[in-house]
Amino acid sequence: MMLRKTTVFLSLLHQMGNPYPVLHIKNFPFCFWFCSSSSSSSSSSSSSSIASTTKEFKKPAKGYVFHNIYDALTMFNLMARASPRPSIVEFSKLLGAIVGMKNYAIVVSLCKQMELLGITHDAYTLNILINCFCLSRRVDFGFSVLGKMLKLGYNPHLVTFSTLIKGFCIERKIAQAARLFNEMVLTGYQPNLYIYTIIVNGLCKTGDSNGALRMLRDMEVRGFLPDIVAYSAVVDSLCKNKFITEALDLVCEMKGKGIQPNVVTYNSLIRAMCSSGQWNEVKRLFNEMESKNLKPNVVTFNILVDGLCKEGKISEALDVVEMMDHRGLQPDVFTYNELINGYRLRNEMDEARKAFDSMVNLGCEPNIFSYNIMINGYCKTNKIDEALKLFREMTQKGPVPDTVTYNSLMRGMFQVGRLLDAQELFEDMRSCGQVPNSKTYSVLLDGLCKHCQIDVALEVFQALQNSELEPYILHYNILLDGMIEAGRFEAARELFSQVLVSGLKPSLPTYNIMIKGLCNEGLPEKAYELFRKMEEDDYFPNNFSYNITIRGFLQSNDLSKAMKIIHEMVNKGVSADASTAIMLVDLLSINKEDQPTSEISQAL
Repeated sequence: MMLRKTTVFLSLLHQMGNPYPVLHIKNFPFCFWFCSSSSSSSSSSSSSSIASTTKEFKKPAKGYVFHNIYDALTMFNLMARASPRPSIVEFSKLLGAIVGMKNYAIVVSLCKQMELLGITHDAYTLNILINCFCLSRRVDFGFSVLGKMLKLGYNPHLVTFSTLIKGFCIERKIAQAARLFNEMVLTGYQPNLYIYTIIVNGLCKTGDSNGALRMLRDMEVRGFLPDIVAYSAVVDSLCKNKFITEALDLVCEMKGKGIQPNVVTYNSLIRAMCSSGQWNEVKRLFNEMESKNLKPNVVTFNILVDGLCKEGKISEALDVVEMMDHRGLQPDVFTYNELINGYRLRNEMDEARKAFDSMVNLGCEPNIFSYNIMINGYCKTNKIDEALKLFREMTQKGPVPDTVTYNSLMRGMFQVGRLLDAQELFEDMRSCGQVPNSKTYSVLLDGLCKHCQIDVALEVFQALQNSELEPYILHYNILLDGMIEAGRFEAARELFSQVLVSGLKPSLPTYNIMIKGLCNEGLPEKAYELFRKMEEDDYFPNNFSYNITIRGFLQSNDLSKAMKIIHEMVNKGVSADASTAIMLVDLLSINKEDQPTSEISQAL
């Protein structure tokens, strides 16, 4: 049976396209130096123990518990030099203790050191190594260790597979996790409740609530009763995907099976109701929760504060914060961030600042989100100096500014016409090690184009193309619109051709921008051709499409074609915008008998 499983899994390793051969662990210089050194800088007792290669090893009376990694490495060195050496079981216990300290890279290094010392790994130490790689988000290396395990003749345990499956889920490689799960079942392993729960959680984290629900049903078919953790994960996923009715039905199903919702379950439902503005349901769920002796926690109250702030109900949100205080719950940084964001949404930055200062005065440390919300709010209200003041505060004593911080500041600089400052921020951002993202390039392109700096924008666009990022259609749209507004239609037409050649699919705004450009150039017929082409690409003309095309024909005095599109527009329930309305009113004022006044009036 073991031989058959080994053959199947070696085949699976090959099928899954694992790019790594049987593992060769890279050296960790510090750890190797420490383990091979008997430096006199250590304490005299440790030095004498380490130096002695004949001293018999004695197991610690209280197990392997360390206050720091140096003590753990000293113990490893003592064990490695002892004569006789302790069993592999003792090494496994030591490695397990270091894993508990979350020093995964050091465990990897020690495993390699064991090999160099001739200490043979067993299945347990190899499982520890797989776990370290998975926790380090290197499940590919973990899979290589599985291959090594199989070649050494060790039979993988369910723990091996659960660790690898969890590793795939941590990296959001759910398809690979599901495939390994299926192969595991096909080769005769029986999944347990823990493995099912890992898969369900993984599916939920990637937003696949339907897949998670199917896995939940599969668990039941195989005789496993999903626990509250699995049910709550699926309920949360359904809520996030706005399947609120299905989430409520699943909660009813849980109750019918004797599994009572917990605080986590209720928090998911309350968040969904807040997001959809169903405040009566929020109140019902909150009261139901308390009636079952489930105490709302800080997360529950934060959900309420967030929902109220997003609807502009700041005073009600403050009442919730007061209720927290009465119940002995301290508002945390998330509570304050939600309040600050609520004020930002209302452009009440003075009140936002008061909330920010209150948080600091009460000993709650602002995080990167706190600063980013404030800086974004100041920039949107053109209070750039206040934003810069806060930015300097961050660089001196707060969290390190991130890409979001720089993006907000650059957008603010462009808004007030400080182009050079925006470009300096971009350079500062890169020199500080922050990597520009797609949003960064959108901000730069938009700011430069709006200030007619097309040539500089083209240089930025070239830098984007040369980076590891792929330009989105949004980046093309910004540049196309900037070119057309700057009167560089031919350059825009050439760039539009590049879009088509590159394989990117033009969006509705792309078509609208080019239709506008053609109409501006006095080419309404060409604009109309593009107007019809976008329908072939499954884009339906919107209000802007109709109005810009109608104006193009009116400006070229082609009334019959304009009226044809007006007729279509009216039938689609679309109305004329302000610019088109002015032109149509002018037509009505001429008051000629052949004027189609009825349709013009309907369009207005």
